[in-house]
Amino acid sequence: MADESYDPARIEALRTVLRELAQRILQLDAEGRLLDETPGLLQQLGDVRSELFQYEVRTTYDTPEVAENRRIVDDAVSGWTPGQDDNDQEDEGWQPPDRR
Repeated sequence: MADESYDPARIEALRTVLRELAQRILQLDAEGRLLDETPGLLQQLGDVRSELFQYEVRTTYDTPEVAENRRIVDDAVSGWTPGQDDNDQEDEGWQPPDRR
């Protein structure tokens, strides 16, 4: 199973990469070369974007244990009681879609 967490060292590395990108943009702008470096900036932006996406996904990931705890709390808040069927009907299995 892939590592689903985003460890503190990786968080700090992401902050560093973001700061480096910001500094590079400011430096190129001060030198009047901001748009001259478009290919390199696009590459760097792509790398940062990819890492930001990983950060977002992994920091919002619920482990199975957390997901189960969240389900229990949600059930309690919604008024569910033990023995109460979710749809009060017997499970009739898969039914084919209506054909018209």
